[in-house]
Amino acid sequence: QVQLAESGGGSVQAGGSLRLSCAASGDSYNWYCMGWFRQVPGKEREGVALLERDGTTTYAGSVEGRFTTSKDNTKNTLYLQMNSLKPEDTAMYFCAARSGFCIWNPLRYTSWGQGTQVTVSS
Repeated sequence: QVQLAESGGGSVQAGGSLRLSCAASGDSYNWYCMGWFRQVPGKEREGVALLERDGTTTYAGSVEGRFTTSKDNTKNTLYLQMNSLKPEDTAMYFCAARSGFCIWNPLRYTSWGQGTQVTVSS
């Protein structure tokens, strides 16, 4: 099973950018669908971006055109580039992995990082 660790969160003003990283270890993450999720207290965890094994990406409508996910196989690292950040993007961000195709249901993901906090001020 793959182990995941996020980094790169922080506090920014609206309109700013952040890049989150998700370092993978253990099993090769190329065998997995990789996803980015976020959660605010009192709300369900929601999907942000998905990266299929073949490199296909899918984004939630709320971040389409602003966020981009990619991976660097030489570093075993997944990235989430977040531009034009809005206060409503404030959340704990997680990366996750699952065998098989990507889906939006977080309950279907078997490996999770510890999360990294993103705070966007207006």
